[in-house]
Amino acid sequence: MFRTPIAALALLLAAAPALAADGRALHDENCLSCHASLTGGDPNTLYTRPDHKVTSLDGLRKQVHRCELSLGLTWFDDEVDAVTEYLNRNFYKFN
Repeated sequence: MFRTPIAALALLLAAAPALAADGRALHDENCLSCHASLTGGDPNTLYTRPDHKVTSLDGLRKQVHRCELSLGLTWFDDEVDAVTEYLNRNFYKFN
């Protein structure tokens, strides 16, 4: 199919941004229904309540990983990072 390994590598590198994990999509597909059941319908209140348990970016990543494990998902590190970044950007705003 490819005449050289370099051509295959070039194609892969060109497609890399399209292959990047979408944190919002992963979150919405895997997290919303559970969070809604825990909060009586509004899943985002877990992130915006005054007494939320997550207090740092590292803590947020660990919580995303715990949730991933409890749901039996098999996310790659970049997927955990993407969901962490999405939540931080939209809710927590840790530095």
